[in-house]
Amino acid sequence: MSTLVETISREIVSGHIDESIEAVKDALQGEIPPQEILDDGLLPAMERVGSLFQEGEIFIPDVFFSAKAMHESMNILRPLLAPSQSMGMGRVIIGTILGDIHDIGKRLVGTMLEGAGFTVIDLGVEVSPDAFVQGVKAHQPHILAMSSLLTTTMMNMGVTIEALLKAGVRDQVKVLIGGAPVTRDFAEEIGADGYGSDASAGVEEAKALIATLKGETGKGE
Repeated sequence: MSTLVETISREIVSGHIDESIEAVKDALQGEIPPQEILDDGLLPAMERVGSLFQEGEIFIPDVFFSAKAMHESMNILRPLLAPSQSMGMGRVIIGTILGDIHDIGKRLVGTMLEGAGFTVIDLGVEVSPDAFVQGVKAHQPHILAMSSLLTTTMMNMGVTIEALLKAGVRDQVKVLIGGAPVTRDFAEEIGADGYGSDASAGVEEAKALIATLKGETGKGE
């Protein structure tokens, strides 16, 4: 691995946004292929951030800065990557459930999913069951990820899954849920496919769901 790519990875892990951007620009000026910068710099950096967070070595603010550094670096690389190369893990649509306006945790999960190699379509906050259904039809994602920070709105996750069933698209997508009041028992109760207790766990669950998809149908390939 080149020294410049190692620098990119180090700066992202450290959450140094401006330094990460400059390091990416330096690597491109040094004629390092964009795909190499992504594969050997950005993606391993966010995997490292996830590991450090799970181990209690860093905390939510640190993850935010690293996620921002990764996101800004990816903005530079994205136009230079072939569409088939830019995000190869799979497609995810993500949104905060109807009645809930919390956005920060959802954005963190979305950015970390991008850092893990997913293409992420963010539907925003207060997303209705019908809007999720339309998102599945329009974007044909591998995973639908829903967030709720309020006990008063989390039941809308179940309503959304029912809407997917009624629309005939439930078997086309894996459903991943998370948020402060959400539990794995609740995920099983409403028929979700996966549950993330925090952003890092959500990314790992998404990877597991993609692996399941590949085993079932090859859809994630």
